[in-house]
Amino acid sequence: MSDTTLYDRLGGRDGIRAVVDDFYDRLVADDELGPFFEDADMEGLRKTQTDFLCEAAGGPESYDAAPVREAHLHVPFTPDHIQRAVDLLYESLDAFDVPEEDAETVVEAVAAHEADLLASPDDE
Repeated sequence: MSDTTLYDRLGGRDGIRAVVDDFYDRLVADDELGPFFEDADMEGLRKTQTDFLCEAAGGPESYDAAPVREAHLHVPFTPDHIQRAVDLLYESLDAFDVPEEDAETVVEAVAAHEADLLASPDDE
């Protein structure tokens, strides 16, 4: 891999936003996951996910939204839901010809928050 950052290899903010937009289009259209987004502020989600991935990829943006756990406590995700979302993320990354190693790094950044995504208010 070259000396460029993951952020640069993904095309900076614009490239990451394009992948995020594709990913959220897939999430919303998915029979299993789409219902979670029926009343969601999609533009807000796209922006915060873009900021999150930009920061995780070494870009200058900062993720300053609610902590992942807090933001998802009301969402009854299961491990199967998380796996489906990961599959869709891989599809989006592949659609933009992101190399496998870089795609793995992006997915790992998201997967690192699996416990927070699966948390429920009962866990408090």
